[in-house]
Amino acid sequence: MTENNWDVIVIGAGAVGENVADRAVQGGLSVVLVESELVGGECSYWACMPSKALLRSGLALRAVEKLPGAAEAVTGGINVEALLARRNSFTSNWDDAGQVRWVKKAGIGLERGHARLAGPKTVTVTADDGTVTTLTANHAVVVSTGSDPLLPNIPGLIETQPWTPREATAVKVVPESLAIIGGGVVGVEMATAYRDLGADVTLFARSGLLNGQEDFAGELVAKTLTERGVTIVETSPTRVDRTADGVVIETPEGNFTASEILIATGRAARTNDIGLETVGLTPGDWIRVDDTMLVPDTDWLYAVGDVNHRALLTHQGKYQARAAGDVIAARAKGETVDDAPWGAHVATADHGAVPQVTFSDPEVASVGVMSHDAEKQGVDAQVVDYNIGWVAGASLQADGYEGQARLVIDRERQVIIGATFVGQDVAELLHSATVAIVGEVPIARLWHAVPSYPTISEVWLRLLETIGRP
Repeated sequence: MTENNWDVIVIGAGAVGENVADRAVQGGLSVVLVESELVGGECSYWACMPSKALLRSGLALRAVEKLPGAAEAVTGGINVEALLARRNSFTSNWDDAGQVRWVKKAGIGLERGHARLAGPKTVTVTADDGTVTTLTANHAVVVSTGSDPLLPNIPGLIETQPWTPREATAVKVVPESLAIIGGGVVGVEMATAYRDLGADVTLFARSGLLNGQEDFAGELVAKTLTERGVTIVETSPTRVDRTADGVVIETPEGNFTASEILIATGRAARTNDIGLETVGLTPGDWIRVDDTMLVPDTDWLYAVGDVNHRALLTHQGKYQARAAGDVIAARAKGETVDDAPWGAHVATADHGAVPQVTFSDPEVASVGVMSHDAEKQGVDAQVVDYNIGWVAGASLQADGYEGQARLVIDRERQVIIGATFVGQDVAELLHSATVAIVGEVPIARLWHAVPSYPTISEVWLRLLETIGRP
């Protein structure tokens, strides 16, 4: 057994853990990352990057097909081999050498192996060869272990060896057919991608698609998926079995078959075997934190990213990581901590300004409070809708453009608290809405933010006109 001492130990070297480490090092502290898999984590190899690489070619092809003059140049469909090769390039063929070089260049230490808390400020790391290293922290230990797929309790499911999102994004041979359980972001995106790849897709979504977003988002996405041949079944399987002919999915609506089955029904905290019990926490639970990412009743334990269950999105995890790395450094050096709302050392945006894009067809981009949640929060809300297809810039993007925009406005404060855009190429509209919400820009001032013509951004003017002059 060997021992090492560091100012900060970060368990988990995904994008979020890397950001914590980088900020703490920039603050003058010594930091070590501990990783049992690939440095760069879920987003780099099995989630954000490969999934968007799988989606982009199909979305681009359909965008061209909607443009007379360009559509005539399309003489074939998706080249699956080329698409998968491009996906592989974004994952560096599941080789983390480039990420390891960045870690070294940034002045961050790296320990390979499985990390477990062994009491306050102490972590043991067990390498593949069984060697155990004990790490001690002068100031902080940060848990950034992420989350795992949550498998529903369906009889026979485990025995069928279902796909998780990892298998779906790392696919080498596209199956003839794919059943997907779950109508959330992963389910919708993989249904879109695998239909592009040529698979017959059946999507089981008991509560419809994109539940939790504005209703029209799921409706527009379901319309396109159905037009493209995806079967959407609004029920839950009651049993799953694998036979010589594939997977049989039993439901109250009848039986369905598929070559493979993908589970996309949610996430669970990856905390079962990281030693939480040694510091008074419960293995398997999400780790509760305050806005500086500090675990209550400790002055040394932090949790960032999915594992704290605040906002299970890479960009929000990285946002939390920046706050945590900076505040750990400030506390270590006895500097003033800026932990008031919207301060330098807090992740205030987690509570009401979280942006999210679903890269479906059409895209769904949203931030802040949904209209159905505003009343629950006691907000007197005004809901304003506009058909994006009526905007000149949208009609130039695609013939027959279909899309919808919605703003949720706090009547009392006259500021936007929520925004949703659904349509082709709307993802790039989202940051303007995020800035308006975080900055609490008054509706009266937004009239002076003039959108360029003819762009899709002109929808902002049309929404303001629908609201009316204050």
